[in-house]
Amino acid sequence: MRKRRWRAVLVLRKFLTCAICVITMTALLSVHVQVFSSSRAPDLPDPYKLPTTTTQQLDVNKYSRLGIEQEQSWSREQTPPHLSKPPLPSHKLDGARGNLDSKLWKPPANRDYWPCVEPGPNYTSPGESEGYLLVHTNGGLNQMRAGICDMVAVARIINATLVVPELDKRSFWQDTSNFSDVFDEDHFINALASDVKVIKRLPKEMSSVSKIVKHFRSWSGMDYYEGEIASMWEDYQVIRAAKSDSRLANNNLPPDIQKLRCRACYQALRFAPRIEEMGKMLVERMRLYGPYIALHLRYEKDMLAFSGCTHGLSSAEADELKKIREETAYWKVKQIDSREQRSKGYCPLIPKEVAMFLTALGYPSNTPIYIAAGEIYGGDSHMVDLQSRYPILMSKEKLASAEELEPFTNHASQMAALDYIVSIESDVFIPSYSGNMARAVEGHRRFLGHRKTISPDSYYGSSCC
Repeated sequence: MRKRRWRAVLVLRKFLTCAICVITMTALLSVHVQVFSSSRAPDLPDPYKLPTTTTQQLDVNKYSRLGIEQEQSWSREQTPPHLSKPPLPSHKLDGARGNLDSKLWKPPANRDYWPCVEPGPNYTSPGESEGYLLVHTNGGLNQMRAGICDMVAVARIINATLVVPELDKRSFWQDTSNFSDVFDEDHFINALASDVKVIKRLPKEMSSVSKIVKHFRSWSGMDYYEGEIASMWEDYQVIRAAKSDSRLANNNLPPDIQKLRCRACYQALRFAPRIEEMGKMLVERMRLYGPYIALHLRYEKDMLAFSGCTHGLSSAEADELKKIREETAYWKVKQIDSREQRSKGYCPLIPKEVAMFLTALGYPSNTPIYIAAGEIYGGDSHMVDLQSRYPILMSKEKLASAEELEPFTNHASQMAALDYIVSIESDVFIPSYSGNMARAVEGHRRFLGHRKTISPDSYYGSSCC
């Protein structure tokens, strides 16, 4: 009897030992697989290239395949070292994500519209040049971008050799950046080789030839450039355009000229490699928070001073903006009625109104938002309402360290270019004001595949709060 009992005890002991080993091995293997699979971050599609599948669809598919455990490990492994807090694990952002096919995030239908930039069958290479066109651009980054594209078309119309345009260094921002600091100069020249001859600088032998500085008439068509401007080649070898913005009409131009403007804007004007690299890194870091909104919050000092929009500001702040406007010589309008501006819809939404707008649309409070803007006037004091409703407010200054941003700091155009890239790649783009950047980003997103943009109507929203 004792032997039987002893044998039963031995069998039971062996069984328990084997069970413990199996459980231990299973646990070790599961931990190993989890760490290995989460150590890779998703690749970001190359920006600005028209994909067969939209960037949003690619990112949605990637994120939908990642489990909660993987997303938690991302928070631990890839949080930029300078951030005080890691991104929230994505399962905590379920409210922001919801169903990515919902109206909040789903891109609009293309309605059978697609990019049409290839030249027609009768389009020819540029002929022998009649002379050189110098261009002095004016305004901020996106105003200069639009002007450069217009001047590419003008150079084609008047059969000129285009010298790489000079960026505005005398505007409010006092940015000393050259063309090659902001844009990929070699790519710009090569991409337009079949359209316009572009050179980096005026040949030395042209320094002493007859030149003329000309203010091209605003919104001019083919007749003006083929007639009045082209006739100047009889007397001058170099024509300098004093300004570049709004010099070419938007409508009633030959299709090939319109297509050339698009090629210049969306294919030739590519940002400098270091800006593209930094912008891509910002997008990758923003993606760690999940699908995000890029909010172009136009609430900087220069914009408020120029427009005279002082709603929600203190008397001291309104006086400061008025003084800036009066002392800026090239701003023509000095006396502005802020209430009248706002009643006509000429003012941006204030941060509080933006928060109300997003809430009304249905975006939950844990929606990640990238603030695409310069320094917000008044700082945190004017961001309280937006920050309290949407606490995951990020910016390039929060996503990158001071050391990483140092090469771009004090260069407004380069900093704006970083915001442009993050805005282009966002799941949803929302501008608080329909200015140059808002229109440029919306158009570029439409060109890249009808990415979702929501533009509030500031006229009907002007009576709010």
